[in-house]
Amino acid sequence: MQPILEIVNLNKSFTMHILQGKIIEALVDVNFSVAEGEIIGLTGKSGSGKSSLMKCIYRTYLSDGGKILFQSNEGTIDLVAAGDNEILHLRKTEINYCSQFLSVIPRVAALQVVAQPLLKKGVTAELANEKAMETLKALGLQETLWSGFPVTFSGGEQQRINVARAIIDPPKLLLIDEPTASLDPKTKEVVIEMLLALKKLGSTIVCISHDEFTLNHLVNRRIHLEKGIIIN
Repeated sequence: MQPILEIVNLNKSFTMHILQGKIIEALVDVNFSVAEGEIIGLTGKSGSGKSSLMKCIYRTYLSDGGKILFQSNEGTIDLVAAGDNEILHLRKTEINYCSQFLSVIPRVAALQVVAQPLLKKGVTAELANEKAMETLKALGLQETLWSGFPVTFSGGEQQRINVARAIIDPPKLLLIDEPTASLDPKTKEVVIEMLLALKKLGSTIVCISHDEFTLNHLVNRRIHLEKGIIIN
């Protein structure tokens, strides 16, 4: 079976102009593949290249070379070479990225933030809000906060909003960075259960995590990076 995601000889570097043009090699000839419905854990110390790899897949970063082959609903697409419009279409329909930190418009209520992915797909406000309420309730976010602005929430509360927004509309490929950071043990288990439920629905997940409990209970296998190189 053809993998849903295949990384081939991927390279990414950064030129540090404030350091007299010093070049930082973030990713060096990275190769791996991900099967459909698999959950991969990206591990490694800070600065090892995990976030750079994830951002190259999502195309927040442009890779210097190599291929990222994604089996979309419309056929094989090289995410390195694809045009911007094609990437934007995939982000709307098949690929979702959940960063470690919540980034939202300041004066938008938590419920609206979570419901937004469904509303963009044409789901009625009533159904979108209903699903958002179910998701927030499952994550243990107090109902009194649903109408509040997430920018005023604690780190753990913001993380719940972040995860809820990422999983409310199951994507074909979910890229998620530290999904259980800042969460209490009970909520951490709920998030893991929700991500495993996405897997059962057919989603493939690439997850960055430093948390051993999350890695042990969530991922099928790990890919460890050191200085931009995969270490088996």
